[in-house]
Formats: sequence, C-alpha cells, structure tokens
Amino acid sequence: MTVATPVTYQRNALAPGILAAIALFLAPLLMETDWFLFVRFVVSILALIVAWFAGQARQWWWIPVFAAIAVVWNPIFPLPFSGPVWIAAQAAGAIVFLIAGATIKVARA
Repeated sequence: MTVATPVTYQRNALAPGILAAIALFLAPLLMETDWFLFVRFVVSILALIVAWFAGQARQWWWIPVFAAIAVVWNPIFPLPFSGPVWIAAQAAGAIVFLIAGATIKVARA
C-alpha cells in the first residue's frame, strides 16, 4: 500500500480555459447567428478571468495575451473581422486558452 502525496499546486485557470475553448471551437458554427454575441461575451469575460489568475500565479507574460483576446472578442465595440482568418482565430484562441489553463499554476496554501 502506497501513501498518496498531496498536490502542492492548483490550476485555477484550467476551468475557465476549458470553457472558453469550448465556446471558441463552437464559434465558427455560430458566426452568422445572434448566438455569436454570446460567444463574444463568454470569451472576453473568461479572458479577463484567466489574466487575473495569471497575475496571481506571477506569470505576467500571459496578461497581455489575454488582454488582447478580451479586446479582439469584446462584444461592446466589436472589431469588424470576418472570413477564414477570423475562423482560424477562433481555433487559435481556443488553443491559447487550453495551453494557459494547463500551465498557469499557483502553489497551494
């Protein structure tokens, strides 16, 4: 019988990263509908949440990345993107969220 070692860190950005990635992977299907506004809200809010967790983990290099994502996907003043580049940006954003969610970790108190 082995003794389990307690985990010494936690990944606070993992859940919001996964949720944002799901929304972004579904976004190309919803682009021409009213539901895309909901995707913009979800992605921009979760980008700010992940940026906050990155700051708490002292991984400062993620903050400008997620600030840029929050600006590009913002629903209040939407930027006029369209076409295949915008569709590819949805997948790229999802991958960034997944990588950040997996790598941003903070020591458990």
